[in-house]
Amino acid sequence: MTVLQTGSRWRADVAARVAAGSRFAGLYGTTVADGCRLTAILAVPAGFELVPFTARAEDGLRYPALTPLVPSAFWWERAAADLSGVVPVGHPRPDPLLLHIGDGSPRPQPGRSRTEDGGPTLQQSTPPGPIDVVGRGLFTIAYGPVRSGVAETIEYLVETPGEDIPRVNIRPHFKHRGVAKAFEGRTLDDAALVAERVEGIATIAHATAYAHAVEALTGIRPPRRAALVRVVLAELERIANHLDVAMRLSDAAGLAVATSRFGWHKETVMRLMGRTTGSRFGRGAVVPGGVSSRVGLVSGPSRSPGSLAPAELAAEARRLRERLRGDERTAMRTPSFLDRLRGTGRLDPDHAQQWGAVGPIGRASGVDDDNRWSRPTDAYAELTAGLHPALTTEADTLARLRVRWSEVEVSFVLVERACSVLEALPEEPLQTPVPRSASGTAVGWAEGPQGEVIYVLEAERGRVARCFARTPSLHDLVLFHDVFHGEVLTDFAFIEAGFGLSAAGVAM
Repeated sequence: MTVLQTGSRWRADVAARVAAGSRFAGLYGTTVADGCRLTAILAVPAGFELVPFTARAEDGLRYPALTPLVPSAFWWERAAADLSGVVPVGHPRPDPLLLHIGDGSPRPQPGRSRTEDGGPTLQQSTPPGPIDVVGRGLFTIAYGPVRSGVAETIEYLVETPGEDIPRVNIRPHFKHRGVAKAFEGRTLDDAALVAERVEGIATIAHATAYAHAVEALTGIRPPRRAALVRVVLAELERIANHLDVAMRLSDAAGLAVATSRFGWHKETVMRLMGRTTGSRFGRGAVVPGGVSSRVGLVSGPSRSPGSLAPAELAAEARRLRERLRGDERTAMRTPSFLDRLRGTGRLDPDHAQQWGAVGPIGRASGVDDDNRWSRPTDAYAELTAGLHPALTTEADTLARLRVRWSEVEVSFVLVERACSVLEALPEEPLQTPVPRSASGTAVGWAEGPQGEVIYVLEAERGRVARCFARTPSLHDLVLFHDVFHGEVLTDFAFIEAGFGLSAAGVAM
């Protein structure tokens, strides 16, 4: 990883690589002695490449913005400016995104040791929102940050003449938790606890991506049994998340029975996760080097009371699959439900491709990149034979739901295949010890329910110096701006639910 010395060369290099076929996957800043090292992440067939350069303090941390050449850097450069203080000159909209910091308050500066400044307290503010659409009768509805039910804290500024929605601005900063700084100084094992909480609905995906980064850094490999267990947990998490989307869409349509049924099925999955790991969200289950010793899925004498053997979990999953299929068929044949989804919130496939959209949002708009197939980790390479990730170019909310139903079917098959192999394996340790004094930089990834999760880890003598968590939510939610084409206010709930993203994963 060679650090380019000028912003112009770096921008040209990143843009050329993207034009040649690499996918822009994110950008972050790390405070260093002479300024801020900006690192672009590019997805390539074999994994991910890091392209860094240093914006120098003597230049006021100013650099030529990447966004005019690579539009998908739009939110990433704003996020880096908020956290690290870099100034993207020529950015079309350098408004605060993750932090609205008061005058004179310091930036968090990820990568800078807390002992250097004593960890100053940020003074945040919330200025009036921007206005992009003007004209007779237009006004702005501030939807959020606190909304009814259990919706996450986020503010949508809906600009409307009363019914149509020509423009939506998104302000996620109310959810900011200082995740980047929370990683710093922790041991490689302890930092896994932070990774799990970056995006709680995707605990397994984040813990696994972080673990892969540690394993790449230290050169260790998890035992085969642990690799198979990771697949089982990841697919259970995926099923639960996709059922949550179906439940929320049904609720938006006023289908009380469907909402209850999908909620019941989701609860069943969460309880299976709890019986397998001791946590409904799978917290503490995936660790660097493998999985926790408390995870079940063993059949031998070491099996603890109440835990599930692989064959038992597979049988439970089959029963759930059969119950769910009937409810899915009923919902997908309900005209009043389909009418609300069909044609709503369409994300143009060309725009999705240019943006490098990930997860079900990308696959519903024809972007074919699922890390379980394109960059397989753990046991995915041996389990995915004959299976294919769902793909369509219909691109609307209905398409996104159909992609999720297809993924649910694939997940059930993967769980059953993994459990079958686990049942035949002899017992073995579930974790490879992690060296305590590792130093260097490494990348890890996983395919979460919302899409691609990437971790870039920098360690010094066994402790985290910088850890960047690239969430699919921060990468994809910006596309929410681009799916309103004459939709009306009552379509909003369907579009948001159909995206299925998390505000916590955006603001961090």
